[in-house]
Amino acid sequence: MAQPRKRRAHGEDAIYWDETKGRWYGSVSLGFDSGGRRLRRKVSGKTRTEVKARLKELHSDLDAGVQTSASYTVEHAVADWLKEGRDGRAPSTVRRDERILRPVLASIGDIPLHALRTHDVRRALSELAGSRSSATVALMHNCLVRAIRHAESADHVRRNVAALVKPPPGQAGRPSRAMTQTRPRRCCARPGTMVTWARTSSCR
Repeated sequence: MAQPRKRRAHGEDAIYWDETKGRWYGSVSLGFDSGGRRLRRKVSGKTRTEVKARLKELHSDLDAGVQTSASYTVEHAVADWLKEGRDGRAPSTVRRDERILRPVLASIGDIPLHALRTHDVRRALSELAGSRSSATVALMHNCLVRAIRHAESADHVRRNVAALVKPPPGQAGRPSRAMTQTRPRRCCARPGTMVTWARTSSCR
């Protein structure tokens, strides 16, 4: 005789398989809103074990006071940082940071901030490093770290995963346009040309 299905205790986590999406899901009950609707936070994964680990992490976030919703994405975090965390910066600097982060957001901007992992950041930067200089990649990484740090200070996330990633090297920069020894000789070939020698570092 089949055993009756055991009911979950109040507040107990739920783990289930979604056939239409082909993924495991887990949910945590957070009580009810003012309208009487149940509030839940959900996580998903390819395996039941993965979902159980993410539920454990979610409980840790909740215990630490982190209240990020699943709809709060990396793009939202960057937008908040550009709006609230750049006080005193020149408008041109803010526009530069926004432009620098645009390609990064095209890759990971739609990922919920609480679900962002180091491999997501590493993959995005590695892809961008194939067509950008090392200095640009480093600036992208720096801006992303500061944006997530701002979200961390607002209790949107418990850990800044971008800070754990080392930016990959990008493409070699353009050759220096500083005057070389061969160029002055060409100038000296013209009568009346005066050349002043200077160390490259002193001209910067």
